[in-house]
Amino acid sequence: MNPTRLLPFAILTVLLLSPVLLRAQNLAGDEALSKVLIDGEDWQLVAEGFGFTDGACADADGNFYFMDLGKGTAIQKISPTGQITDVITNAPKCSGLKFGPDGHLYACTQGPKKQLVAIEVPSGNLTVLADNVQPNDLVVSSKGYAYFTETGKGQVTIVDRKGNVRVGATGINAPNGITLSPDQGTLAVSEYRGTNVWVFRVNRDGSLDAGARYMTLRTPVGKADSGGDGSTTDSVGRYYVTSHLGIQMFDYTGRLGGIIAKPTNKGCVSIAFAGPDHQYLYACASDKIYRRKTQAKGVLFFRPPAIAQPGK
Repeated sequence: MNPTRLLPFAILTVLLLSPVLLRAQNLAGDEALSKVLIDGEDWQLVAEGFGFTDGACADADGNFYFMDLGKGTAIQKISPTGQITDVITNAPKCSGLKFGPDGHLYACTQGPKKQLVAIEVPSGNLTVLADNVQPNDLVVSSKGYAYFTETGKGQVTIVDRKGNVRVGATGINAPNGITLSPDQGTLAVSEYRGTNVWVFRVNRDGSLDAGARYMTLRTPVGKADSGGDGSTTDSVGRYYVTSHLGIQMFDYTGRLGGIIAKPTNKGCVSIAFAGPDHQYLYACASDKIYRRKTQAKGVLFFRPPAIAQPGK
């Protein structure tokens, strides 16, 4: 087993046993927003006139994909230079989109049926992977395991390349956003009606264990829930989670580094790194799409994780 896959859990153990020691040792490694945001760079409006945008994801070329759940019938993409085109027309309504290692676009459909499907691009041919489910959002690993949240059931469900469907984790308070660590050894799941981001170890067979509440989402004054929604990860292991307050950023130890203001006062439910070199954070903000350039770089989970070379 690659020892780096267990790193977050080793850190969690130290945190529980010696919190004072950890804080003292990690001060120099604080992951503040200044390491992500760029002075003078703010949110840029990319596209508008939609009903309700969701399903943020990216391909290898930096194209940004999304769907207008409010009034659209197509999965659309925005090129790094801003051109908008329809990718799949007459698509089912999708709340979550991610590319898999087979090049298909995996989707959590909301109508006319609730299913997990794989869509061939650009033909639009659709294969049902899981039926009679309640998928909200998903992530697909380079091994072809699709993990999706079933918010109403309080669980994460797994579908493998052979089409086998199994429960991966339960007991989460309205699980919503879902992402992986850069080495794909850890799965992170945000609570919509709670205040936690859970993490789970991803085993060789795709199963999940060692679940723990690892990050604490901040809540607005007077609200008990965080509204933890869509999430993504950057190449150094920082987690980004949309919420009522904004996009909350955590370092790989689970510590909050700061909250990035939403592009508008409307809800921001889905985010992804796309654009040139995947350094732009794109946001589905209700009826508009925004992006902002960052110092960070996104991760493409349909690719095998990079293996660090000795001495690097």
